[in-house]
Amino acid sequence: MAAFHQQLKHYREQKKMSQEELAFKARLGRQTIEKYEAGEKIPDTQTILKLSTVLDVPASELISKEELARKQS
Repeated sequence: MAAFHQQLKHYREQKKMSQEELAFKARLGRQTIEKYEAGEKIPDTQTILKLSTVLDVPASELISKEELARKQS
């Protein structure tokens, strides 16, 4: 499975959304989405769920359990 930042960008582009549009729909800042897609930051679980809802994909498609576990340790 690809890393979170790659998956987020892939699904955002698949939905033909800009970073700004995704940020607005998920109630986040555009710069936050930019940092997620650059791999500089991984969101918390609640934010992953928001993003998966907006993108209409299961959270498990955005981030692997292993990657989430590394973030929390």
